[in-house]
Amino acid sequence: MNGPFTDDDAVLLRRYRSGDAEAFGELYARHRLGLYRFLCGLSGDGALAEEIFQETWLNLIRSASEPLGQASFKTWLYQIARNRLIDHWRKHGPLQGLQERFDEAVHGDALFDWGPDPEQALSLSRDQQRLREALDELPGDQREVFLLRAHGDMELSEIAELTRTPAETVKSRLRYALQKLRRLLADPAASEEVSA
Repeated sequence: MNGPFTDDDAVLLRRYRSGDAEAFGELYARHRLGLYRFLCGLSGDGALAEEIFQETWLNLIRSASEPLGQASFKTWLYQIARNRLIDHWRKHGPLQGLQERFDEAVHGDALFDWGPDPEQALSLSRDQQRLREALDELPGDQREVFLLRAHGDMELSEIAELTRTPAETVKSRLRYALQKLRRLLADPAASEEVSA
């Protein structure tokens, strides 16, 4: 195979397609959490995020295609997920329901340790709720860029490629998203007004 598709993930994908099931396990472990969080944050619906998450991995398993051009495996994977979500919205309309709480325990990682300090755990839970509410206040394009950066750990150039948006626009959207999130999260009263 020729081309720029030579990152570690691409090697794992080739190994998987050559019959190495452990290679898929490693790919899945590397990207599952960020991809799921991205979908959950973008869709605002845990059940829909789970459905699209599963469709994305099934598409990857069933397909023999690879990223085109300079795309990395990660950018390609998130593009598949994003396209599946957009297809769902086109068919069923975007759902504006309340976001279900993501239960990471299902995916093998605890969101937080309830441990010996339940007050600290409760405080963390409230902070997570405030963050979800603040994310819901962002315009969709800003939320998407923020989630790709935060959960996808993507560079601005990768986000620009994935969203087919000029890099300067991506940079502006991220800047506006961060400013609004800082403002909403700095003032607990602002967060309470959002949920009222």
